[in-house]
Amino acid sequence: MTSENKLDLVLVNPGNRAKIYQSLSSTLAAVEPPVWAGLMATFVRNHGFSVKIIDATAEELSPQETAEKIAELNPVLTAVVVYGQQPSASTQVMPGASAVCTAINQISPDLKVLLVGGHVASLPERSLREENTDFVAAGEGLYTMLELLAALKSDAPDYSKVRGLWYWEGKEVKANPPAPLLMNVEEKMPGIAWDLLPMEKYRAHNWHCFDGLVREPYAAIYTTLGCPFHCSFCCIQAPFKTGEKELGYRDITNSYRFWSPEHVISQIEILVNKYGVRNIKFADEMFVLNPKHVLGICDLIIERGYDLNIWAYARVDTVRDEMLDKLKRAGFNWLAFGIEAASDRVRDDVQKGVGQEDIYKTISKVRNAGINVIGNYIFGLPEDDLETMQETLDLALDLNCEFANFYSTMAYPGSQLYNMALKEGWQLPESWSGYSQHSVDTLPLPTKYLPASEVLRFRDHAFQVYFNSPKYLEMITQKFGPETAAHIREMASHKLERKHLVAV
Repeated sequence: MTSENKLDLVLVNPGNRAKIYQSLSSTLAAVEPPVWAGLMATFVRNHGFSVKIIDATAEELSPQETAEKIAELNPVLTAVVVYGQQPSASTQVMPGASAVCTAINQISPDLKVLLVGGHVASLPERSLREENTDFVAAGEGLYTMLELLAALKSDAPDYSKVRGLWYWEGKEVKANPPAPLLMNVEEKMPGIAWDLLPMEKYRAHNWHCFDGLVREPYAAIYTTLGCPFHCSFCCIQAPFKTGEKELGYRDITNSYRFWSPEHVISQIEILVNKYGVRNIKFADEMFVLNPKHVLGICDLIIERGYDLNIWAYARVDTVRDEMLDKLKRAGFNWLAFGIEAASDRVRDDVQKGVGQEDIYKTISKVRNAGINVIGNYIFGLPEDDLETMQETLDLALDLNCEFANFYSTMAYPGSQLYNMALKEGWQLPESWSGYSQHSVDTLPLPTKYLPASEVLRFRDHAFQVYFNSPKYLEMITQKFGPETAAHIREMASHKLERKHLVAV
């Protein structure tokens, strides 16, 4: 390939499913499309650069195989994307990202590598120092990537002009002033580059398809970026900051950005008509928030008569009565709620100020509208003890939602809890894989009253109690049939290996 038509950019979604999910990775865990890599590809292509995506997760490529593919393509820049499929999933991508960077360095040491994503935006200097990478992008990384490509293609690259870039100058770490957030997303980043992705390889979550367990084809889209909330256990704000304080970086309060309903429906039309997709995840950190936006999208889906199976995130205090009928008619069969904890004391301590009565009312309204609920619960928040964790499990059993996710509290880089853990000297995982909820070396935070191992023990206990509950299995059988109930039993039979688990 001549220099004139040399490939400009390879975006890499690093593979690491088996380490993250253990035995759950083969059939139970979803295979998610790399939404951020797809958006970045569109953004860069729209500025005249050539792009390819290597989805090592979907293609089940080892780090060595990924690096060999990159070497064959010989791009100007390789960007390893460290964004997860949810805010808390970015750090657990790091072991795969690190392995890919090392493999590239061993096979093609002259290739330029950029790390970009939520985790590295939280820890740019540490990522640059610890990983086999030439550059790290602070913030979202979009303008940083664009300006770095332009610099690398110039006769005399000047990295000092690339906003948001961390890099080496000799043996000294350099950090440039921040890059802005991309505000005009609809014009500059109109959708995901589906044509660059192996669309036939993506698979929905098992619960998403309890109506028959037909999980493919599957896709995920954003209709908004950012989040207006600041829960202390969440790291979502990390890439939407403009960087480190010493560089004049500041928190962004207007990071919540929208694609119009008309644009969203154009993306859905592509998925339905070109790729035959029915199962769709709205990956927005908080989709059910702005009524005009939500209802506008619902109206356009209903007008077209699409038979979709959609799930999205919501908050207990953002669901409006007038939304529910249209959400259901548009195909929103699942809403995921961050219920987190039963105790007011525990919730208020992490700025999750929603009352118990509101939780019951909202969940009841949603289910009465025919929409299934995923309840998300967290054990081991700072004010948790055994009594409050049992209260949370009792709440989950009483709500008896169609599905539940049980998490241990992690101090994810980029969250307020991470800064608190460093300040207080709390033990953190020894490796980035330890931030995964399902890995062997998972190590949650201790609470003010309990060690981390006891939190983890209770979390795994709660999972087994919930999914083996006769009340829950009876409800699943009535709603979805005996085949789905049998699937739940099989899912619950997987016992995760835990290095830090307390024996009981």
